[in-house]
Amino acid sequence: MLERALDSLAETIYPAMSIIVVDNGGTEAGLVFLVKRYRNARLVRLAENRGYAGGCNEGLKNSKADYVVFMNDDTEHDPLWLEHLVRAALADDRIGALQPKILSLKPYKKGKKVFDYAGAAGGMIDRLGYPWCLGRTFSGVEQDRGQYDCGQDIFWASGVAMLSKRAVAEELGGFDEDFFMHMEEIDLSWRMMLAGYRVQSVPSSVVLHEGGASLQAGSAEKIYFNHRNNVTMLLKNRSVTALVWILPLRLLLEFAAALFYLTQFPGGMKKSGAVFRALACNIRRFTGTMKKRRMVQSLRVVDDRTIFRHAPLSLLYRN
Repeated sequence: MLERALDSLAETIYPAMSIIVVDNGGTEAGLVFLVKRYRNARLVRLAENRGYAGGCNEGLKNSKADYVVFMNDDTEHDPLWLEHLVRAALADDRIGALQPKILSLKPYKKGKKVFDYAGAAGGMIDRLGYPWCLGRTFSGVEQDRGQYDCGQDIFWASGVAMLSKRAVAEELGGFDEDFFMHMEEIDLSWRMMLAGYRVQSVPSSVVLHEGGASLQAGSAEKIYFNHRNNVTMLLKNRSVTALVWILPLRLLLEFAAALFYLTQFPGGMKKSGAVFRALACNIRRFTGTMKKRRMVQSLRVVDDRTIFRHAPLSLLYRN
């Protein structure tokens, strides 16, 4: 999978691109020789698995470029994908992050242009804190018919392929490593907007994504990370006045989700338990989360009314 991604990146038409491959606690000796085959690629090995968040932070630490792209290794790329992203970033000095159009790789190979679940045409969020995407609905994903081919402000850029100005990512402390994986890019994008930066889609840039390489959709661990990190993200970034009414409602919805998972077979009990494990972890980490919240809010220059002015109350209402 990594070799396929590196082969694709080697076809990128851009004059100054370097690649940092971060090995999250692996021991494969062959990885050294694989990375050496590619011009301007180097390997950074970590002693332990620090998740997507920690791995990306280490890549950021080892980069000196003006712009960085945090990218999954189960991707392929249009040759001009990076050119379009950098041009968009250079056009506006308030850009914090950009996302390309993300299409599903397997259907694309069969001649079908279908949005990928993880990011699609750009990440959005409702007022309760539930993320969704342009080009993605409850029932699945849309075909790409050019309906999102005008770049626009979005709420979050997908970690599948997220370009950021390096100085902005460093200013905000990079990804929150307590997230480990899932929703860390939403949290970082949210913090960028609170600090006055913009997050936008660049549909002229196209990246293909296979998806499901880390955790399969519907797995208990995926449910755990999503529920845990979503609540953590709310506690860090939402205003106090909003949290007063959102948190009680969200608590009810978390219990409702746990009951729903009980109806699923197989693994209903395990999936339901993952929701309660997520809530318990947030309780244990509450003091640390509040410390991070104070830091985030100290950098805030944009209020919630501005950030959520176009957001639906909930995904149920939107769909």
